[in-house]
Amino acid sequence: MTKQTTTHHKVAIIGTGFSGLGMAIQLKQSGEEDFIVFEKEAGVGGTWRVNHYPGCACDVPSHLYSFSFAQNPNWTRMFAPQKEIKAYLEYCADTYDIMPHIKLKTALSSARWDNKNNRWTLQDNQGVEYTADVLIAGAGGLSIPSYPSVEGLNKFKGKTFHSQDWDHDYDLKGKRVAVIGTGASAIQFVPHVQQQARSLSLYQRTPPWILPKPDRAISKIEQKLFKRIPKAQQVFRDGLYWLYESRAVGFSFDPRLMSLAKYWALKHIRSQISDPELRKKVTPDYTVGCKRILMSDDYYQALDQDNTEVITTGIKKVTANSIVRDDGKEQKIDAIIFGTGFKASDPIPRGFLFGRNGQDINDAWPQGPEAYKGTTVAGFPNLFILMGPNTGLGHNSMVYMIESQIAYVKSALKFMGTQKIPFVDVSADKQREFNDKIQNKLTDTVWSSGGCQSWYIHPESGRNVTLWPGFTWQFRLQTRHFDASAYYTNPLYNQYSSKRLTPSKKSRSTMQSTEATA
Repeated sequence: MTKQTTTHHKVAIIGTGFSGLGMAIQLKQSGEEDFIVFEKEAGVGGTWRVNHYPGCACDVPSHLYSFSFAQNPNWTRMFAPQKEIKAYLEYCADTYDIMPHIKLKTALSSARWDNKNNRWTLQDNQGVEYTADVLIAGAGGLSIPSYPSVEGLNKFKGKTFHSQDWDHDYDLKGKRVAVIGTGASAIQFVPHVQQQARSLSLYQRTPPWILPKPDRAISKIEQKLFKRIPKAQQVFRDGLYWLYESRAVGFSFDPRLMSLAKYWALKHIRSQISDPELRKKVTPDYTVGCKRILMSDDYYQALDQDNTEVITTGIKKVTANSIVRDDGKEQKIDAIIFGTGFKASDPIPRGFLFGRNGQDINDAWPQGPEAYKGTTVAGFPNLFILMGPNTGLGHNSMVYMIESQIAYVKSALKFMGTQKIPFVDVSADKQREFNDKIQNKLTDTVWSSGGCQSWYIHPESGRNVTLWPGFTWQFRLQTRHFDASAYYTNPLYNQYSSKRLTPSKKSRSTMQSTEATA
């Protein structure tokens, strides 16, 4: 067998969702051609390719959930369905000529920092090796499915699948279906299951707060207007941004302001559910916003049907053809669908990413994931994580945060090129200082004081490792320029040196011209 030659690139990117594609497009736009993008699926789209369950759609307005540099006048609904978002990302990949840089059906099995050569060594699932000066992780935090730990689950003889791996060939008609979980995915696919199945048993641990979804079709006239007058679409987008940005006040600064949202949520329950007992089951006992706020106009209606049962008793075990509850009741089941979300607090699998001195990134995170400005991690030179720790949002579009991080990465690459520096590695002290401030700010937010347990919180440390505690424009200001003084940059010191290189006036001026468009 002939040994393949290792391929080297200046930049390697993982993923082709909004993060990976956005980064690739901005590199291309800045004139950089020496980059490669790894995508494990057969096409681009990231989460919007792999999640295709019935009812899958965005819960952020379409005109806001898109790149600022590639606005789409052709959205057909205020909240775009999965197929349109996937098509939009495919359009972006083609329009900006990113496809030649992408290796499809190629998953990386490991990424290791090479201390001697100051570069990353990557290996794919076929054993092919690559090297790159810079590694940009754009796989996102919601890519690894989460499953409940239930006794006997592996003995079940019926059909099982996670919402991310929806089996469209499996006919639900006439089946006794159990759905485990009531998160963002479940409230979208449950109405479909209810309409198809003979019976639906919904196992609910904690009910979500659900608001009416202000969705509507976007008329052809509106689409033509936005196409002919792009400025009109920009004004509309800006209005949506500030409307959603204002919600941060209730989330991050004064949870008492969430009382108005509670009023509308309770009214929504009363208007869609007639059974008083069912109303009690689906009414949360925590502050609105503590867990992710969901939107739906048909979920509650599905729960109020004769073939649906909402079960709040825990699952004791699963047998070959049934579910046994904690109260001893046994229920015959044909299929189990998991709407249990993703491993958001542990986004990088152990044994995949190794930094300086061979340290697994999970060992660098004993209290859960953390990064400097949500992007760089001490001990992992030239690694940039998009949608990293504490960059998640509860109130606005993640694309805005992604573009802010992309601007920061571009600024870092510009600095490295100008100063001829082989690596940048953030100081552990700076990282700790930044994250201490983040955790202090999170103390007074609804996510910490709202009285719930959520996937925002790391299960072992109790730290919120997911969300940004403030306005998105504050994050944008902090990431406009690469702050080199927070990084080790001297290649002569393998075990770190207190010596740091700070940008000259010329490099600072250069960096200011590399910001991504807002």
